[in-house]
Amino acid sequence: MGSGRRLRKLAVNDDTAGEAVVYLWSVRHRHRTDGPCAEVLSLTREGTTATVRLVFRGGEGRFVPDGLLPSGAVALGQGTALNLHEPGVVRAFADAAGRRGLLHGLAELDGWALFPEVAARRAADG
Repeated sequence: MGSGRRLRKLAVNDDTAGEAVVYLWSVRHRHRTDGPCAEVLSLTREGTTATVRLVFRGGEGRFVPDGLLPSGAVALGQGTALNLHEPGVVRAFADAAGRRGLLHGLAELDGWALFPEVAARRAADG
């Protein structure tokens, strides 16, 4: 039986070079003793060690899996929810981060900063 920590591949068009860039991605849950739990979406550019982690910390009006929500779910209090295990959601986060120039190097970023843009895109996609 596998560990459930497999890396998945996602090809994203690189607007600067016109080529597809492949990212390896995974979703993890992070427990904290000194604060809220978090859901973490990791994107690593294939062939490099450049990993960007989008961290979704639970807190006021921000919900992550805690026994009530399923793995990968991140939600805002007004009922907007996304599933980080869905490739389309990951693609939307990668596109949003790429447009802001955030997918280069090593970084740990607040995923909630991209959440409204991604939720709006997913709603528009239907």
